[in-house]
Amino acid sequence: MEAKYCKESRVIRTSRVFPNDVNNHNTLFGGRLMSDIDQVASISAARHSRSECVTASTDSVDFLHPVRPTDSVCFESYVTWKGTSSMEVFVKIIAEDLKSGKRKIAATALLTFVALDEHKRPTWVPDVIPETEEEKKLHETASERARMRKERKQKSKELAAFLTMDQP
Repeated sequence: MEAKYCKESRVIRTSRVFPNDVNNHNTLFGGRLMSDIDQVASISAARHSRSECVTASTDSVDFLHPVRPTDSVCFESYVTWKGTSSMEVFVKIIAEDLKSGKRKIAATALLTFVALDEHKRPTWVPDVIPETEEEKKLHETASERARMRKERKQKSKELAAFLTMDQP
């Protein structure tokens, strides 16, 4: 497989905020946003690898501005970096006030997906070619995030080994 440009995995989805999507603060429910982030990111991972993919981790979700019922929500995702079988996917969430047209970055997220072969085992994925300044910045800084993910995963495994599984 040849290397692929970030734009080849790009997914853009825009939706409205409806009354059943908001919390008691009348802003978009964080869990709803996180579900949508995982959905668009999974499509980016599948487009890049052209294989089944599973979410390995949600590395970060940063809520920067509330999203209100008067806003539309635009999700933009693409693969920024790859390991052997893993891919880092960046998701940018833009809220747009539908009356004024004012746009703001409402949230950002980074997720890791693993590509699977027909036997559900991790499989190799193509290299990533960034083109825009945003893509280049994310690509250049990805190896440090990958290092931190490995450390965090090891600490999670250590904690899991300590935890009890007794019934309450």
